[in-house]
Amino acid sequence: MHYLVTGGGGFLGRYVVEHLIARGDQVRSFGRGAYPELETLGVEVIRGDLRDREAVQAACNGVDCVIHSGAVSGIGVLRKEFFEINLGGTENVLSACRRSNVRRLVYTSSPSVTFDGSDQHGADESAPYPRKWLAHYPHSKALAEQAVLQANDRGGLRTCALRPHLIWGPRDGHLVPRLIVRAQLGKLRRVGDGSNLVDTIYVENAAEAHLQAADSLADEHSPVAGRALFLSQGEPINCWQWIDEILALADLPPVEKSISLAAATRVGAVFESAYRLLRIGKEPPMTHFLAAQLARSHWFDISAARRDLGYHPRISTAEGMRRLGEWLRSRS
Repeated sequence: MHYLVTGGGGFLGRYVVEHLIARGDQVRSFGRGAYPELETLGVEVIRGDLRDREAVQAACNGVDCVIHSGAVSGIGVLRKEFFEINLGGTENVLSACRRSNVRRLVYTSSPSVTFDGSDQHGADESAPYPRKWLAHYPHSKALAEQAVLQANDRGGLRTCALRPHLIWGPRDGHLVPRLIVRAQLGKLRRVGDGSNLVDTIYVENAAEAHLQAADSLADEHSPVAGRALFLSQGEPINCWQWIDEILALADLPPVEKSISLAAATRVGAVFESAYRLLRIGKEPPMTHFLAAQLARSHWFDISAARRDLGYHPRISTAEGMRRLGEWLRSRS
């Protein structure tokens, strides 16, 4: 089979590519970087931007399945890039799939598309999209997800969306390094009372689920076609205990200082207003969305993924943490 992986040089995308190569598939990667490490694996690397309709079309030509994991993430307050890449780029991918007669599309979504700032305890796929959005990232991803699901069974294209929650593991360039840097600078604060439970997912488990979804969509009666599915380790953990465990792997002390959710929300509002007014493209150190994510519980029922996708988190959280620790030590 011939696959296109958008964002193939990214954290999750690279693992998806490696898993496809390992089982003998032909892989093409599309992204803004060069990624010689992928070329070494035998991957066809195409450089381009998801906003470039013709470049996306060229990347989709001749493939059997697209795994669309390319996106811009974060808590930035400037709207344009999020919607141009996450929504507009996804619309370009859908258009290219139709024009190139691609039969399968797996979209990497996010559980944050259902987050309205309140606690989520065992939420399943019936959870609605929020009426009010706390950040541009989840809003743009939700609109893209809806476009993907609405495209299912049109022109011979079968689609699904996967919602992996808090992806982590070796080669993480975002979540873990940011926690460590903020801790080293003495700027990491516990938000809320520290009792909130969250779901996470080890990166290789997330990658394997994408392959399972792609394989399922080969069946014209696939139970996942036209649907979104939550993914996680299947075992909610205390958010701040987990953060302390990550810090311990980097030989750093646990988080000691804290701030209430209400105070963090006020601080976030000030930063958001200032960054928006001054047109600052960087991420604020705190926002309303980030405060709620750090203080609220958000864990999910993954029964649908287990039943209809055959998903099982093969690598346990304990084993994943061991591998993460080895990777962190190799970088020190």
